[in-house]
Amino acid sequence: MSKKTYIILMIRSILGVIILGLALFWPAGTIFWWEAWAYLIIFLLFFIFYFSYLYKKDPELLKKRSERKLKEKWDKIIIIFLGLSFTAIFILPGFDAVRFQWSEVPLIGEIIGFIGVIFSLAIIFLVMRENTYLSRVIEIQKERGHKVITTGPYRIVRHPMYVGFILYCLFHCLALGSLYSFIPAGFTIISIIIRTHYEDKLLHKELEGYEEYAHETKYKLIPGIW
Repeated sequence: MSKKTYIILMIRSILGVIILGLALFWPAGTIFWWEAWAYLIIFLLFFIFYFSYLYKKDPELLKKRSERKLKEKWDKIIIIFLGLSFTAIFILPGFDAVRFQWSEVPLIGEIIGFIGVIFSLAIIFLVMRENTYLSRVIEIQKERGHKVITTGPYRIVRHPMYVGFILYCLFHCLALGSLYSFIPAGFTIISIIIRTHYEDKLLHKELEGYEEYAHETKYKLIPGIW
């Protein structure tokens, strides 16, 4: 990857954080919301860190993570619902926790939320560090010699990236002090579970060695349950 491409991707991510800020502060009707500022700082630092790391260690994955063209019809449908519900968990807290104060989360709950957000982002980073084939698009990357990853978090569950994302959604609601945002978070999680099911079926069918891996690592998302 060229330095120019890296800079473009970095700028795009920073713009994404700015849009995220608008999604938080506009519904709140104020910029005087410390939870949102703390959240944005954590988010921005994470993006800078992981972009810089991947640029040095795995630029091919960084490039792949920027691709968004979906290939499976079922995935296109799931992504629509996931995108709508995920967007709602950013817009709703401003209305709920700040402007109208429909619900309230105690300070200790928000602190737990922020710790959980950092923890879930750490899981996501560990998964990206372990799996160079971790594309946003569900596909078998035959041109890159796609193979089964069985190390790191993949020794515990078959889809640890989704585990990190689910935890992130839940702790996000606590950190921003919004109980009502658990409603769209629930729909987001349901969409992730459905996507996990179909992705797992695709990997069983098309990725060599995945069936043996699934026999050894029995659970998709939750050890001992599913």
